[in-house]
Amino acid sequence: MQHFIAIADHSPAELQALLDLAVTLKTEHKRKGNAPLLAGKTLGMVFQKPSLRTRISFDMAMRHLGGDALYIAPDEIGLGKRESIADVARVLSSYVEAILARTYAHEHLLELARWSSVPVINGLTNYNHPCQALADALTIQEHKGKLKGLRVSYVGDGFNVANSLLHICAKLGAHFTLAAPVHYELKPAAVTLAQEFARDSGSRIKLLDDPRAAVLDADVIYTDTWTSMGQEAEAVERRRAFAGYTLNAAMVALARPDAIVMHCMPAHRGEEITDDVMDGPQSVIFQQAENRLHAQKAILVQLLAARPRRAATRDKGKRTAPTRRKR
Repeated sequence: MQHFIAIADHSPAELQALLDLAVTLKTEHKRKGNAPLLAGKTLGMVFQKPSLRTRISFDMAMRHLGGDALYIAPDEIGLGKRESIADVARVLSSYVEAILARTYAHEHLLELARWSSVPVINGLTNYNHPCQALADALTIQEHKGKLKGLRVSYVGDGFNVANSLLHICAKLGAHFTLAAPVHYELKPAAVTLAQEFARDSGSRIKLLDDPRAAVLDADVIYTDTWTSMGQEAEAVERRRAFAGYTLNAAMVALARPDAIVMHCMPAHRGEEITDDVMDGPQSVIFQQAENRLHAQKAILVQLLAARPRRAATRDKGKRTAPTRRKR
């Protein structure tokens, strides 16, 4: 692994190896604490968006592994405004051993990775959220023993979290169904990519506009906020569009009796999910949030343990992240 930019960049074997490593690190942490595998290493964390889980889980992951984390607030850099992304990448990567970035535009993250001489980790963009998807897969594996053959149903906006969840399900053989209103579906390019992965894994993908049909006999039900960061001006319109998509007890009852309920948080209780479901016996939402810590430890160890510094990519015409897509 050079970077951790997208689930699509990694083979099923690589993703499963990360999940296995996350299990090992979580078990070690619970028993006696993690070994200082990243002693003397610092993660620079660049944020354009506010964060609770991403910022704190990465900070604590570095501490647990013997390293350090440096938070860089939006106004401190002004990524692409105060100075070019290429300049930020080259300067910052001369100070730290890895960069975590949470940006609005996915292209900003790709540009950061292109010019960085250290690994870059995607902490969320408007296109995807691979760290969340890895933690989701870890949570499903813990509760169900596997992903392959499971029915994962997502009810809500076909946005960044849904893209990464779709791709990890398609990579690891889980059947994926998404229900979203018209104009809020998954982007065609993300679906086309997932269909390529699904041909190899045996995963089936369904796209619906009926949330009740989507959750019928599901093993996993997943929802997310209807209005993500940067979409606040659309909140009223989105609440109108998503009327009937609230994950409530009646909808959960349509799934398998042992189905688990997931949400990446932050949750808008009473909108996309009711209190009785979020706090109910089938909810694994808070375990899912905790697993961000352990899944991200696996990413950090894989990228940083005994890793030499590499030269930045210099091809100015290149517009994609310097990672190779694998099936």
